[in-house]
Amino acid sequence: MKNLFHHRGTETQGTAKSFIRFFSLCLCASVFNGFVLLVTAHAAEPLPELYRKHCGECHGADRFGLMGPALLPENLSRLKKDAAAAMIRDSRPTVQMPPFKDVLKPEEIRQLTDYIYTPVSPMPQWGEKDIRASRIVHHAPGSLPDKPQFSADMMNLFIVVEGGDHHVTVLDGDKLEPIHRFQSRFALHGGPKFTPDGRYVFFASRDGWISKFDIWNLKVVAEARAGINTRNAAVSGDGKFVAVANYLPHSLVLLDADLNVLKVHPVKDKDGKQSSRVSAVYTAEPRRSFVAALKDVKEAWEVSYDPKAPEIPAGVIHDFQYREGAFVPGFLNPKRSILDDYLDDFFFTPDYNEVMGASREGGKGQVVHLDVRRTIATLDLPGMPHLGSGITWMWQGRRVMATPNLREGLVSVIDMKTWKTLKQIKTPGPGFFMRSHEKTRYAWVDSMMSREHKDTLTVIDKETLEVVAQLRPAPGKTLAHIEFTKDGKYALASLWENDGAVIVFDAATLKEVKRISAKRPVGKYNVWNKITRSEGTSH
Repeated sequence: MKNLFHHRGTETQGTAKSFIRFFSLCLCASVFNGFVLLVTAHAAEPLPELYRKHCGECHGADRFGLMGPALLPENLSRLKKDAAAAMIRDSRPTVQMPPFKDVLKPEEIRQLTDYIYTPVSPMPQWGEKDIRASRIVHHAPGSLPDKPQFSADMMNLFIVVEGGDHHVTVLDGDKLEPIHRFQSRFALHGGPKFTPDGRYVFFASRDGWISKFDIWNLKVVAEARAGINTRNAAVSGDGKFVAVANYLPHSLVLLDADLNVLKVHPVKDKDGKQSSRVSAVYTAEPRRSFVAALKDVKEAWEVSYDPKAPEIPAGVIHDFQYREGAFVPGFLNPKRSILDDYLDDFFFTPDYNEVMGASREGGKGQVVHLDVRRTIATLDLPGMPHLGSGITWMWQGRRVMATPNLREGLVSVIDMKTWKTLKQIKTPGPGFFMRSHEKTRYAWVDSMMSREHKDTLTVIDKETLEVVAQLRPAPGKTLAHIEFTKDGKYALASLWENDGAVIVFDAATLKEVKRISAKRPVGKYNVWNKITRSEGTSH
């Protein structure tokens, strides 16, 4: 049962279709083997031991999560047990896990389902003292040279995360050759985040470790464990703060750039009754804030990293002029937006005044105004949109946003003024990533969530909104995650296999140029495109 539940991202319950997010990370051949062993093991072997033997590699022997999320009742609160059992038994077309109806007996599926819904006592905690004690300084601030120690365009480097053997490669975007490769923490998740000068990059691992890497010196300089099961991290626009979104414990952690803990916010609703996992956190640079989506509470939080941020009302204000009422400091404390639905991921509008978000339940999305702090519009989005991987461009004099879909083979194109869906572009199958560049006419989207079409990249003309090409450079293998060079000349795709590669395409002719060997390159990130928020690049 290796990695029974998740994605990278990546994702991502009330119904069986919400299980998609749980089943997409560590679904390798060992999954099947683990279940076979589970069935054939002698009856006297206790189920917890079987879990530790066959599931613990991805979810942790204690169910607290590693590569896959924690398998605890609190983390599965939006997923009914019968839906979990059905997914184990039958799987679904949009996930990579095989069905086990011919491998497991119904009683074994029931017992396994009951086990993962059994509370763990005591619930694990990870607070300020734990984070502080975990911090490791490999190179003290100021101890390394303040200039690059190798020759390359520092703005056209790629950080390539290789999940196959838990390494990271620094790739020269001009020469399209590796410069350096180093071992990372286990199961890096979410895109790495850069400081505005491009010198440092921060990684978040599934098991909560935040690592700070000095690109100029090719050294890991500091690490700290900010949680037990972490979704992603964000870096402030000034490079001084890091925010960490946790599934376990339910917390939003704020660190300084040297990974000293500043604040740990237990995440609960406004009444303090319902605790929540944090789905994602991203930087809203023009607002000097972080914005976090909460998975189990219909709220979004905005946390200012501006020391001069105005105070936040924390209760009834009788007379604002005379300061009668309860207030909390605006710096590093959350403001709440009350929503119409849950947010699993979201996308900022160009001015960062609104977010476009959706839950993994699918069927619709919502627009949240961060100043009004309310939902202001509904988005017509079928299936399961992946807004966190959306992109924007100008089309016929208006700004549009396009999002791939985790459940259906389509791309939804939305008018960002009216919030209406302008077109739904068919693709061979559900995909996870969509990318473009301001200097290219084309947008690229994968179909990696499809069993039959996981090997296909679809290229869309941003002017005509029509499909112009479908590329299959490695038939039968998973092809995903596009990123462009700084100048937009080349598009780089990931052959998502342990014996995989970064495949380089000419962005104009769509012809393959080169393959660079890599071990399951789950993502690659161009320094310039990320720090400038280049059009066609995600958060």
